Amino acid sequence: MKNFYRGFMYCIGLIILALGIILNTKTGLGVSPIISIPYSISKIWKINLGNATLCIYILCVAGQALLRGKKFRIFDLLQIPMSIAFSWIINIFNNMININCDSIIKNMILLLIAIILTGIGAALSIEMRIVPNAADGLTQALGEKIGKGLGFAKNIIDISSVLITVIIAMIFTGNVIGIGIGTLAAVLGVGRVIALVNLLFKNQMLALVN
Repeated sequence: MKNFYRGFMYCIGLIILALGIILNTKTGLGVSPIISIPYSISKIWKINLGNATLCIYILCVAGQALLRGKKFRIFDLLQIPMSIAFSWIINIFNNMININCDSIIKNMILLLIAIILTGIGAALSIEMRIVPNAADGLTQALGEKIGKGLGFAKNIIDISSVLITVIIAMIFTGNVIGIGIGTLAAVLGVGRVIALVNLLFKNQMLALVN
C-alpha cells in the first residue's frame, strides 16, 4: 500500500510541477531557468513546448551519463520515459491554459502562484524517491562530481541555463527571450517553497518512503 501512495504522490507532484512551470511561462515576466532553454527554442523555431522540453531533458540524461561515467545506472535511463510523460503533461497544460493578465499586479500574483506550485511539485516528486526529474538528476550528478553539494550545483545549472538561453536568443533573433524578473523570482523562490514544504511535511513524506 505504501508503494501505491508513493506512486500516487509522485504523479501528483509531477502534475503540480508541470502546472507551476506553465503558469510561470504565462506571466510574461520570465520563465524559470531550467525551462528557459526549451521555451526560447519553442518560440524561435515554433516547436511545441513539451517536445522542446523533452529534447532538453534527454540531453540532461546524457549529461548525467558523462558526469557519472561507470557509476551511471541503467535505472537512470527511466528518466527518459518519465520525461516523455512529463512533456506530455506540459503540452496539455500549455494548450489548456490561456491567461491574459492585463496588469503588472495580476502578473505578479500569477507568478507567486506559479512559484508556489513549482516548489510543491518539486518537493513531492523528489521526496518520493522514485525517478528524478531529468533536470534534478543532472543537478545531483553535478553536485556529486564537484563535491560542492546540491545547492551550489543548482546555482551552476540555473546560471548556465540562463546564459545558454540568452546566447541562443541573441544569435537567432537579436533579442532576449523568456528571461526577466520572473526568472530571478523563480531562482530565489522555488527553493524557499521546497524548504518550507519539507519543514511542514517532511515526516509525512518520509513515512511513505521508508
